[in-house]
Amino acid sequence: MTTRPEKGQTAPAIVLPAFPDANVTLGGGKRGQVVFFYPKDNTPGCTNEAKDFTALKSEFDSAGFDLIGVSKDSLKKHQNFTEKHSLGVTLASDSDGVACEAYGVWIEKTMYGKKYMGIERSTFLISADGSILEVWRKVKVKGHAEDVLSLAQSAQKLTTGATC
Repeated sequence: MTTRPEKGQTAPAIVLPAFPDANVTLGGGKRGQVVFFYPKDNTPGCTNEAKDFTALKSEFDSAGFDLIGVSKDSLKKHQNFTEKHSLGVTLASDSDGVACEAYGVWIEKTMYGKKYMGIERSTFLISADGSILEVWRKVKVKGHAEDVLSLAQSAQKLTTGATC
C-alpha cells in the first residue's frame, strides 16, 4: 500500500544513488531539500522542469535548499540528461521504486484509455530537520519552480528570523 506523506509530517529518509553525487539521502541532511519526482529523463515536461529548477539554483542555495530530482531512470541516463541540458540539480535513481512508494508518487495513470503505473509529478519542500513544509502533487511545470522558490525563501526567513 502506498503512503502519501503530507505537509507537517516527517519526510521518509531514503538513500538513493545519484548523479553527480555518489548517494543522496532524501528527507535528511544539513540543509533543506526540494525533492521533485518526475516521470522520465529527456521528455519535454521533465526537461523543462529540471531546467527551470537549474535556472533558480543560486536562489535555492541562498535560501538553504538543495535541489534533488528523482525518477526511475538509471544513473547513466541521468548523466546523459544532465550533460545534454547543462543541468545543475542532483538527479537520484529510484530504479526499484522504494522512494516513489514511500513518497506516494507511484500511482495508476490513464493515457488514451489505457491504465498503467507511473510517477505522479510531485514536489516536496523539506526542512533541514526532515519535516515536510509543503507538498505539490500533479504538478504543472510552467511557473512551478518559481512557486517552490517563493515558499523556500519564506521558510528560510522564518527559520533565520530575517525580516527583509
